[in-house]
Amino acid sequence: MNLNETGAKAREARYILEKCPSGEKNRILAACADALEAEYEKIVEANAIDMANGEKKGMSKGLLDRLLLTKERIAGIADGLRDVCALPDPIGEVTGMTKRPNGLLVGTKRVPLGVVGMIYEARPNVTVDAFGLCFKTGNSVILKGGSDAIHSNIAIVDVLRKTIEDCGMTPDVLQLITDTDRQVTVELMRLNKYLDVLIPRGGAGLIQTVVNNSTVPVIETGIGNCHIFVDESADMDMAENIIINAKTQRVGVCNACESLVVHRAVLDKILPRLSEKLAEYNVEMRCDEESIGYVKGGVPASEEDWGTEYLDYIISIKTVGSLDEAIAHINKYNSGHSEAIITENYTNAQRFLDEIDAACVYVNASTRFTDGGEFGLGAEIGISTQKLHARGPMGLLALTTTKHIIYGSGQVRK
Repeated sequence: MNLNETGAKAREARYILEKCPSGEKNRILAACADALEAEYEKIVEANAIDMANGEKKGMSKGLLDRLLLTKERIAGIADGLRDVCALPDPIGEVTGMTKRPNGLLVGTKRVPLGVVGMIYEARPNVTVDAFGLCFKTGNSVILKGGSDAIHSNIAIVDVLRKTIEDCGMTPDVLQLITDTDRQVTVELMRLNKYLDVLIPRGGAGLIQTVVNNSTVPVIETGIGNCHIFVDESADMDMAENIIINAKTQRVGVCNACESLVVHRAVLDKILPRLSEKLAEYNVEMRCDEESIGYVKGGVPASEEDWGTEYLDYIISIKTVGSLDEAIAHINKYNSGHSEAIITENYTNAQRFLDEIDAACVYVNASTRFTDGGEFGLGAEIGISTQKLHARGPMGLLALTTTKHIIYGSGQVRK
């Protein structure tokens, strides 16, 4: 596969798409959503090949769950595209205008980034989310999905490209790299002649590889070592419900709870009941010395556990004696993704919100809500844990930049 040709096509398509009116973009996205649902059997059939290969390779249940596509999940993915249609188009928005003393009008206008590259692991839903958000914001996109989802991604992109072309738009606004050779991935990281930005989405190894090797500017999406802190004033029924949801609803996602931090004063109130419930889901509980006595079936935790994103039916449990200790532990080991406190103490809630260094900080709610759709963004292209350009779930605005526009009436600089 010639990546220079791919990049050149994407660059040319980007200028065509940039001129496409918002209503036309929405029409094409809606047609793509309908096509995905209409062609779900083709997509599910391709996904079954990837699932069978994943099982043969011994992929964990969490990773297989992320890979799985069903008729219902495809309908949900299609609805995500429709949600993007319903959002205001940020492109062309003039975000400010100031009159200078010399009469010049200086403003800023929101514009596409240009050509977006995506490198991601076995999550075929990302294929559609990335396309939808990039298309709405006038960006062409080059996708490099993981080899474990190659058949699923090819089927999805085939449906999308055909629909785009049938709607009268160049299909080169969306391109998928089908060569699974790792050298091709390295070449994509260095395609700075055509790519304006590169977004990696996956585990720590993938993200660091891209950050360390790319010559293209990178928006770093992060892993999710997400904590829930049970404060001494917490409502125990609420705490149990939130923790069970955050840990077990989907274990293979970045916003799942991986680490539980418990105030020493409520170890006996929350852990015995919680451990029984977690055992029903076959969750392995890795405990420090203080908590292990309250946890039926608990095993000793190691230092490595405090900083691990498991993406599996495993949770670490750490005991603390104060809010200060909880905040210090979380800020030391978290990945900057999503952190939560369960508390009935307003002061403690506010301190947690103020002092925890993460993209998303919750009071009395599950970390599973860190999601572009749940935040009203329609979908997300990733969750940024860095602090420049974008932080948290990245929706439409994160895929735009601004340019200065200047109106004059003959001024020259003296």
